[in-house]
Amino acid sequence: MEKPEQNQNTVVVPAGIDPGKSYSCVRSLSRAGLDTVVASEYDDLPAAASRSCDESISIPPISEDLEAYKDALVGIAARPDVDTILPIRPQDPYVFAKYRSEFEQYVDLVVPSFDTLRLCHDRLRLAEAAREAGVPTAETRLLDDVDDWNSDLIIKARYNLLADEYLGQDTSVIPGTVKTVEFVRDGTVPDTDAIREAMYHEPVVQEYIHSAGKYVFGALYDHGDALATFQHRQIRGDSYTHGGGVYRKSVDIPELESTGRALLDSLEWHGLACIEYMEDARTGEFKFIEINPRLWQSTNCAIQAGADFPVYYWLQSQGRSDEIDSDYETGVGTHTLYGEMKYFRSLFQEQSPFVERPSPPIELLKILVSFAETPNFDDFHADDPLPAVVGVKRLVESQLL
Repeated sequence: MEKPEQNQNTVVVPAGIDPGKSYSCVRSLSRAGLDTVVASEYDDLPAAASRSCDESISIPPISEDLEAYKDALVGIAARPDVDTILPIRPQDPYVFAKYRSEFEQYVDLVVPSFDTLRLCHDRLRLAEAAREAGVPTAETRLLDDVDDWNSDLIIKARYNLLADEYLGQDTSVIPGTVKTVEFVRDGTVPDTDAIREAMYHEPVVQEYIHSAGKYVFGALYDHGDALATFQHRQIRGDSYTHGGGVYRKSVDIPELESTGRALLDSLEWHGLACIEYMEDARTGEFKFIEINPRLWQSTNCAIQAGADFPVYYWLQSQGRSDEIDSDYETGVGTHTLYGEMKYFRSLFQEQSPFVERPSPPIELLKILVSFAETPNFDDFHADDPLPAVVGVKRLVESQLL
């Protein structure tokens, strides 16, 4: 089915409660002269409050009915002005790949095939694929296969996204992420039955990498060919134990570039990819952790450095990949204000057997100094203050109500 003829210059931005990523995408697309539609089940989102947002649409909750969520996005895609939909939320690439034919009768999407996505979401198979590509990776095994607990380990979900197709059974699970992570110190035997129950499936056990730094390698690919790549070093995560980056700076490290490309080249990747790496403090190797096949939490760092991935995605979807300029500036730093608050809170509320808790007064001073040195934020812009107000309001309500 073809759309009626009309100028098509609108991009749909599915938005969760993340205060920075969808907002950064809306600003990016608007600067490029594109109209934006924010689609979400949540009210009062920073992205929807932005002066760069042209329209906000309420859609069914992704956590309750994935089919209804998909149907709503397909309905928006059918509009004659809509060009494409950004993969923002963890479930978006899964929805786009599984129901590709429904979307692509209306819009062009840039996502991996469902088979590639299944491999990407399976941490066990993906670690094997990384080793076959010659990429250093954390040793990864099923929990059932571990009989020696005499090393520092992490237990996490086998699947980056849980889904019936991946689990091999009809559990009627609504696809989503399992955030539970167990840190196991050398010589400690965990309660494996309780962990399986908490994660709903047989998880994986990975070696704990004593890190000299955490890095992100971002990329946009066209059937195995890199169109644009980007790197940043994480300075602070949303937890003192690491977590998603809330203060990062762009870098350009040849070894990280070759390692990132080697894995994606071997998978004949198509679309966006965010690969997490740890620099092993003992060996100096960049060890692969996982791939997220969508725009990443710290996308704004890439945008501010000149690697405008939301616009690149739109260009590729429109057959205009030759207009992508993949150069970017190193040393560009960005913060997420909300994430920095989560980091500081983690100093009081979280603990790790591997990472010593920093001093809160010293860390607060570091945060304030970095704000002064790098006043560049994902979720606050002086020329567009309302999203920050909405974000603070939502934060207060979530903590106090």
